[in-house]
Amino acid sequence: MKLSLSSAQSTAENAQNYEQDIPGSTLKTKMVAIPGGTFTMGSNSSEKNRENDEGPQRTVKISPFWMGQYEVSRDEFDVFFKDPTTIQNSEVDAVTRPSAQYIDLTWGMGKEGGYPANSMSQYTALMYCRWLYNKTGIFYRLPSEAEWEYACRAGTNTTYFFGNDPKDLPSYAWFKDNSNEKYERAGQKQPNAWGLYDMLGNVSEWTLDHYVDKSLEKLQDNSTDPIPAPIWDEYPKVLKGGSYMDAAPDLRPANKLQSDPEWNKRDPQIPKSRWWLTDAAFVGFRIVRPSKQPTPEQADQFYKSYLGQ
Repeated sequence: MKLSLSSAQSTAENAQNYEQDIPGSTLKTKMVAIPGGTFTMGSNSSEKNRENDEGPQRTVKISPFWMGQYEVSRDEFDVFFKDPTTIQNSEVDAVTRPSAQYIDLTWGMGKEGGYPANSMSQYTALMYCRWLYNKTGIFYRLPSEAEWEYACRAGTNTTYFFGNDPKDLPSYAWFKDNSNEKYERAGQKQPNAWGLYDMLGNVSEWTLDHYVDKSLEKLQDNSTDPIPAPIWDEYPKVLKGGSYMDAAPDLRPANKLQSDPEWNKRDPQIPKSRWWLTDAAFVGFRIVRPSKQPTPEQADQFYKSYLGQ
């Protein structure tokens, strides 16, 4: 286990930002300490462009956690992609690294140098988290939808974390109006109040959640840390934040996107790959680390449950 700062082992009460070494490389993932608190999840009935699945609003309490300051980069992901060493018990693949890409799934938009990893399934994003856990002994996973929205809002209750006017969005996000139909290197836009970059736009981000109609209606008000039960159906899963392809309304923190089998329409493999999404160049992810770490047995059961193993 190699962490750049001893504060990486901080408790929830004195948590600080830290850098996680990516084993097998000189790369580091910057992790931001997200303070615990209570927020209003979803959008109010008067919010412009509101979708039916954004309400009713619920008060939710979130415990402290750490979140990646940036979306996982292609550079970081490639260390996992090229690592042949970690064997895992999977009925689908013999090793943790993905099967080889059959085409350039970055579509020429950028690889090395801080561009986000893209075109992967939720399964792949979770496998990256498990690989990092196996290498470091620190439990990482995808954020729940509630954690993601809480971190994105950063203590605000406006349409966007910077206010209500979408005219200000170009200062904070790469999206349809300014992206030239491609993602960009991380960290070029302004962060939110908690120091998280590209929470809106660039690439849409996987959450743990399976998309369930009227999920907020089914969520009990004043819930604490709602973590979705594992549902092993490949579709639909919830993504948040919008992407370089999306218009301003889709980048609202309350908005959610459902994954779609059409995103793998051109996959030449039979059966279609569990790893890659040929038609989803706009999909990426970032990682979180909960303040309360599970036991090794609990961590193993978590990954198996969410990976459908």
